[in-house]
Amino acid sequence: MTAPPPTPDPRRWSALALLCLAGFMVILDSQIVVLALPSVADGLGFSASGTQWVMSAYLVSFGGLLLLGGRTADLLGRRRVFMTGTVLFGLSSLLCGFAWTAGVLVAARAVQGVSAAVMAPTALSILLNTFEEGHERNKALAIWSGSGGFGATAALLIGGPLTDVLGWQWVFFLNAPVALLLLALSPVLLRESRAEARARSYDPIGALTATAALVICVYAVVEAPRAGWLSAQTLGLPALAAALALLFLRVEARSTAPLVPPRLLRSPSVSGGNLVVFLLGSCAFGMSYTLSQYGQGVLGLSPLRFGLYNVVMPAGAVVGSYAGQALVTRIGARPVAVGGLALVGMGSLLLAGVPVAGGFARDLLPGLLLFGPGLGACAVAGSIAALTGVAERESGVASGINTAAFQIGGAFGVAVVTSVAVSHADKAERLAALTQGYRAAFTACAVLAAAGVACALALVRRSGPTVRTERSWDVTVRQVRS
Repeated sequence: MTAPPPTPDPRRWSALALLCLAGFMVILDSQIVVLALPSVADGLGFSASGTQWVMSAYLVSFGGLLLLGGRTADLLGRRRVFMTGTVLFGLSSLLCGFAWTAGVLVAARAVQGVSAAVMAPTALSILLNTFEEGHERNKALAIWSGSGGFGATAALLIGGPLTDVLGWQWVFFLNAPVALLLLALSPVLLRESRAEARARSYDPIGALTATAALVICVYAVVEAPRAGWLSAQTLGLPALAAALALLFLRVEARSTAPLVPPRLLRSPSVSGGNLVVFLLGSCAFGMSYTLSQYGQGVLGLSPLRFGLYNVVMPAGAVVGSYAGQALVTRIGARPVAVGGLALVGMGSLLLAGVPVAGGFARDLLPGLLLFGPGLGACAVAGSIAALTGVAERESGVASGINTAAFQIGGAFGVAVVTSVAVSHADKAERLAALTQGYRAAFTACAVLAAAGVACALALVRRSGPTVRTERSWDVTVRQVRS
């Protein structure tokens, strides 16, 4: 006799709201800091080269520790680990706000990255284990994806005024009350869950080699524009990371409890989906960085005005994520990923024509109107492909891989566009030289998008429309991440 299906958790939608708030906070923090960087540099006396580490310290620790964070959640209990990460995020945010030297702020930002590496995959893993596969999970994951877009939009709206009126410290203090709210509601709304395993093994050698490889890789691409793309450091560090990655694969193949199950690494859909997400992250971060430099450095827009103008892009990403979820349900992940990246590439090409004396409506808006929806739709489709068929016991580490792909892709994209912009800026008048470099950087984003399209066509598994069930709900066996 077939067992009846499990009763859905009546708190699942309230739990989703809580998890989306956590994702909102992480995205808000990363975006709002970008707008506050000039004030931070003035307040703490950062050097011109040192300011980048306010962002890079967070990125290195976040991208490098995501796999370990996801695995820890699977083994120790997802709610427990989520709450631990939230405590750490709140405390490190306070330390950032009270930082009295540049070094203290960079160290606190690194701790923030560690806490985000715990929170992000754990929150998604809780979501995957709260909603059954099918229409409800797809809907929940589209809402989760949209929360990131809302966080980016809110950062653009409030970052400038908050910095101007209260000071840069408040972009960090803002996290503290949100962290307290998350801690108060988590025991009430979130179910505890963990992977079913006979023995809890953290695969320490696998964790060490994977984390070291990721940290070294992220550090290499972040430092490449300063050190030079052909320097011994830039060439040597990726080689070391590659050697550690090969050692990691060997360790995982022989481990009785691997950090990343080999079947995940062998799946073309999982690897293809994560590669698409990596290249999408490169485009997203690279374009946003270049746009900020052009808008404020060439057009002379204030942080407040620039932020208000660019709300259209994250708002479009929210729309694209919902549309992408609906389309994936009907036609599959691959065509949505290809279409989304095509929009991202076309938007980048439109931006590659920006003039020195540009205007927002004429020169920036058309590209952003294409880029935003493409970004949202591809993020959904790429993550759905990357998380296809992942077992419950592996949801944390699979979510960590997927999130790491986007973050490390972002570091790579910023490094690429920075190097391209510098190398293509000639010795003409300053604003003309800057504009020429930024045009080349936008073109580089289009090239990255084209590479993503090729990967989606070659690696993401073809899938048709999903099957209809009772009450005409569309059911899919796909999963999605922001």
